[in-house]
Amino acid sequence: MSTLGVLLILLISSSISAKPQRGGLRFNAEKTYKYSYTMEVQLDRGRGTDKDSAGFKIASNINVDLLWRNSSNEEDQLIRITITDVNFENVSERTDDKNIFKDSTGGGILGKTNLAALKSPVLIHWINGKVKTLYSFSNEPVIIQNIKRGLTSLFQVQLTTTSQTEVDVSGKCKVNYQAHDNKVTKVKLLDSCKGVQRGFTSHSKVLGVNTTSTSASIYLLEKNLIHSVLSEEHILVSLNLRQELAAKVLSKQRLEFQLTKTGPKQIQAQQISSVVNSVNPEYVSIPLTSAAVKVTCKRCPSLIEYWKTIREELEPKNLAKASATRSFLLLVQALRKAKKEDILKVLRSEKDSTLPQLVDAVTSAQTSASLAAMLEFLDFGNDSSTILQERFLYACGFASHPTEELLKALMAKLNGKIKSNDIRETVVIIIGALIRKFCQKGQCELPAVIKAKEIILNGAESAKKESDIEMYILSLKNSLLPDAIPILLKHAESGTGPISNIAVSTIQKYERVYITEEVRKTMNRIYHQNRRTHEKTVRTSAADIIFNNNPSYMEVKNILLSIGELPTEMSKYLLSKIQDILRFKLPGSEMIWKVLKDTVVHNYDRFSKIGSSSAYSGYMKQETDSSSTYSLDILYSGSGILRKSNMNIFIFSQETELQATQVVIEAQGLESLIAAKADEGEGDLESLAGMSAVLFGVQLKPVTFFRGYSDLMAKMFTATGEPMNVVKGLILLVDHAQSFQLQSGLKAIVEFQGGLAIDISGGMDFSLWYQESKTTVTNRGAVVVVGNITVDSLFIKSGVEVSVETEALLDFISTVKFSEYPFLVCMQMVKDEFPFRQYVTKYESLPSGKSYVSRKGRKMLVAGSEFPLHHENSAMCKKIFAKESDSEEWF
Repeated sequence: MSTLGVLLILLISSSISAKPQRGGLRFNAEKTYKYSYTMEVQLDRGRGTDKDSAGFKIASNINVDLLWRNSSNEEDQLIRITITDVNFENVSERTDDKNIFKDSTGGGILGKTNLAALKSPVLIHWINGKVKTLYSFSNEPVIIQNIKRGLTSLFQVQLTTTSQTEVDVSGKCKVNYQAHDNKVTKVKLLDSCKGVQRGFTSHSKVLGVNTTSTSASIYLLEKNLIHSVLSEEHILVSLNLRQELAAKVLSKQRLEFQLTKTGPKQIQAQQISSVVNSVNPEYVSIPLTSAAVKVTCKRCPSLIEYWKTIREELEPKNLAKASATRSFLLLVQALRKAKKEDILKVLRSEKDSTLPQLVDAVTSAQTSASLAAMLEFLDFGNDSSTILQERFLYACGFASHPTEELLKALMAKLNGKIKSNDIRETVVIIIGALIRKFCQKGQCELPAVIKAKEIILNGAESAKKESDIEMYILSLKNSLLPDAIPILLKHAESGTGPISNIAVSTIQKYERVYITEEVRKTMNRIYHQNRRTHEKTVRTSAADIIFNNNPSYMEVKNILLSIGELPTEMSKYLLSKIQDILRFKLPGSEMIWKVLKDTVVHNYDRFSKIGSSSAYSGYMKQETDSSSTYSLDILYSGSGILRKSNMNIFIFSQETELQATQVVIEAQGLESLIAAKADEGEGDLESLAGMSAVLFGVQLKPVTFFRGYSDLMAKMFTATGEPMNVVKGLILLVDHAQSFQLQSGLKAIVEFQGGLAIDISGGMDFSLWYQESKTTVTNRGAVVVVGNITVDSLFIKSGVEVSVETEALLDFISTVKFSEYPFLVCMQMVKDEFPFRQYVTKYESLPSGKSYVSRKGRKMLVAGSEFPLHHENSAMCKKIFAKESDSEEWF
């Protein structure tokens, strides 16, 4: 049973009479009502127990005096509340050596000034259980005033069952009252509270956090008097991806009547203002809602000093380590508090090797100062720093909560001088990603967003150069604007091969609601080549769109009937795709099963096509809070050379999906290398190979391995054996900051940050000597997620930190042996053994330097594995590796 439940039973079973209340709440003149008052805050991990929580308790006594009563309304009163006998205690049992409050006094912890301010009385104009006005002293510290506001808010109570909106220390909130006999239950709907700062969160629910909060107070009354109050607030914050990574706050207030003694005489007056002035002319009315407390760090190092302590962790050689990602998160926090001049000083003092990582961190800070520093530091009119410019732009694309200021800055750069054409293309592509994030938050109609939409829509409509058209379509792929669909359909059906390919792949990313009848008709025309001939990469993508969006019976039947007339590898790919849809129960599976009942469609001749192309989907993780899937589609040309490979990883959480990774490798026009015949309609294609990547929903600028036969030959003879980098850097994935105003007057600050050090590289190797081709995509990364809840009252800081970290390596390798026909093809998706670490840290500290820290953790090593693909692939891999073993024995 919860603490609240136990205390409620004790209170209900006490000896207080259960007689109905007559009239309202009031205090009597010439009496001082003495109460005990405790406020405490406990912080722990999500599944922690109260026995080992961090936090503190403030125990005190309260004197309540009636100073004035309205002669015509007994419930219209001016009361004085005075806090006395202040002491600090632990909330958990501790041995003396771990008790930071041992031998401490209230004055020793608060300081004389704060203690005196806390003990100075407040006046409350109290009418029918509502606090109309709160009077205090203007020169008091804000945190002291907030604590008094928290105590005053306990006197906000109604004696009838009702729902209403009230203003108290939490802001303007909806409140439900349930009254029965001598007990009143008050439930405050914290999500409804307005007037208190909330913070920001990630644009994606998958990468966000889930927050639940409750606030309930139990009032026990006796003879029109508040006899006792028990108030509790529970706040639980958990990471959507891994809900066991959670932290919680339990805030309690308890007010209990002790006794009465002789008090001051009632003041006789008509106007309450004159009464207040007669008590003390320095009293002023203050809002009941809490005020912001400014926290300053007195012994914190400067930004450049802090950078020097962690810069070694961010050297390129250390980026695959979790320690680098953790240092990145800490640096982002420090940068968010820094001024523009300090940030520029650090940027200008740094050397080349760590400068890209520093740019990642500065951009990820997402403050006005950090953006201004980056815009002044980077010279887009100079192409000598394109790596830094690219890192800045990609970090903008991954921004968790972009601002109009950022979007305007990128559009200004686009209109200015950009020396590198690659950077210009990246700017346009990233503008599309920012548009998407604004629209996801319901900010699609902001002036800057409207202007950005016009730029990419008009660009895609009017551009003449093929490279410009591709650039704008990639930007539309990031933005996913519904208005772009007609433009995409035009390019998909009428554009050249590469443009048509990008346009169709963009349409694939749209949600089902946007795949209209017109879109499906166009995809059917492309697949069946009703108006013009299309490359098979475009046709297979069109078929995927049809299958995934409620296909009709005839649409499915026509695709299946066409298989017998298709090129061999395209037929094999589509058959494998259909089998994958059925096996994994993907969209369209029910209609496919229905069509397969027709024996004209479902026969041996059609379903026994040979070839190496394939499609396969599977689960990487299946848990209650989240799941992740992978898919691997491979399409070969008739000569056995890779035409297109598509690897996808999706994460699902909170009924939302996120494309974590997509790596597409495409090649064309390579048949001349092995004196093979090109497929029909592809004989005139330029020799080309390249890779395109999507990372956490953001399409990156594609990378070209080579273009043209001469470029290929040059790179083959100068190859170093090193893969080509697609994206490398530090990304702020999870970014959530939120403040909770507790009814006690204290404030809980919640921060969840997750960082990723990522390195995606890929390459394509040909060996005419060994008659082998190999494509490799390597995904290397280190992930750290840290959740922190702190309560900093200036005189005590307490908190809990929960974190997980891991380092992982995932390789996708496709090997083709064309020394015999049919070619041998082996695909491998391999995950290396990786560490997993989880920590919980609880801490408390006093300004005197006394502190308590508890750190616990668990470590484990997760075994590596090779993800299963289709059965034919396993058999083919055995043949290839058997032949390699035979060759080794010959030597």
